[in-house]
Amino acid sequence: MPAGRPTDYKEEYNDLAFKFSLLGATDKQMAGYFDVCEATLNNWKLDYPIFLESIKNGKGKADAEIAHALYHRAKGYKHPDVHISNFRGEITVTDIDKHYPPDTAAAFIWLKNRAGWRDCRDSTITFDNAEEYFKAIADSIAQSDTNPGPVL
Repeated sequence: MPAGRPTDYKEEYNDLAFKFSLLGATDKQMAGYFDVCEATLNNWKLDYPIFLESIKNGKGKADAEIAHALYHRAKGYKHPDVHISNFRGEITVTDIDKHYPPDTAAAFIWLKNRAGWRDCRDSTITFDNAEEYFKAIADSIAQSDTNPGPVL
């Protein structure tokens, strides 16, 4: 029989941990939801592998959904929609395709996280280093495995 205080951990916490992780909760916030300290939450992760797996699965699913949304925002997308109008008391509903243009900020975030782009500290181009700078850009493009396709 183990010594010490009995654990507050309950099996139903596995599903809750998944859902909290899916909503983006940090470990500190999750500990608050379970009314325990963060150290206890970390002990539960070690003592109950299914609990840890639930947290990892929730975070993984959330990250994948956000990456998917960011990807579509970065490249631009369209989706079916309806336009509802009222002209002289007559309501009309028209099927349309709603277009969202590519978003350069989303593209930049995507490239920083997925393609290893980084912020440049020195963006000064002088006549002396311009040829070297543009050669480096051309080499980088030539080594790229991806083809971004046409810009919409």
